[in-house]
Amino acid sequence: MPDRLEALEKLAAAKPADVFAHYGLAMALAGAGQAEEALAEFEQVLSLDPNYTVTYFQMGQALEKLGRTEDARGIYQRGIEVTTRLGQAHARDQLESALELLR
Repeated sequence: MPDRLEALEKLAAAKPADVFAHYGLAMALAGAGQAEEALAEFEQVLSLDPNYTVTYFQMGQALEKLGRTEDARGIYQRGIEVTTRLGQAHARDQLESALELLR
């Protein structure tokens, strides 16, 4: 895993405007249990493309793992707003379910 993480870190550094590179790195970091580092990458993804909707769910999950329930609620709500605006019903439903579990 460290080799994969290192490769993804290099890719994201080499392509700072590449949403997919940062999302891939965020997912790898989250999978490696590095939720804080993953959050920074998820934030980078959303700063590059706030319509990259899969990020909202994954970021919310990372926030939950860190015990940051209120922040997770906020990111799920933001994701619901974006997916509603974009007409992405399946993604919206997933975010609504995650939000409901926090109530």
